[in-house]
Amino acid sequence: MILDALIDECKKGNTKAYEQIYRQLSPKLFAVCLKYSRNYEEAQDNLQDGFLLLFDKIHQFQFKGSFEGWAKRVVINNTLQQYRNKGVFEIVSENLPDVSDVEIEEENVSLEFLTKIIQELPDRYRLVFNLYVMDGYSHKEIAEMLDINIGTSKSNLARAKNILKNKIEANTSVSVPKIK
Repeated sequence: MILDALIDECKKGNTKAYEQIYRQLSPKLFAVCLKYSRNYEEAQDNLQDGFLLLFDKIHQFQFKGSFEGWAKRVVINNTLQQYRNKGVFEIVSENLPDVSDVEIEEENVSLEFLTKIIQELPDRYRLVFNLYVMDGYSHKEIAEMLDINIGTSKSNLARAKNILKNKIEANTSVSVPKIK
């Protein structure tokens, strides 16, 4: 079945269509969950919760834009809601010196190491970092999504970059000039 037909079948409650959409999208959405979760197990829980919500809200999808993009947004928002409910985004001082961007040379840092150190960031820093750097949201959009102000988004991003820069420098024993 093509995706549009599967979505229509899901709207009718066809469990086989649910299963096919799950099989088709779960690898991509799990990668999204890994970015926003502290560890593999939490990502699995977030994926499961995200699909439950996605299937609950599938009737809201109006075939405007890509279903995959819509599903990704549902999963991200569901994951972020869990952090909002836990009070992760307490206000911190927003007066930070400018942190220079860090540029990573692929030969010096493995993808596994980068994923590990990003997942080790405190929740509020990891979420802002991933939303801004990995998914391209603006600080205004992040502030709205996380119910924080724009300055908090900017300071959390700066803190995340600083932590990552220090960990990369400590791991590579080479001074790292910029992370973009």
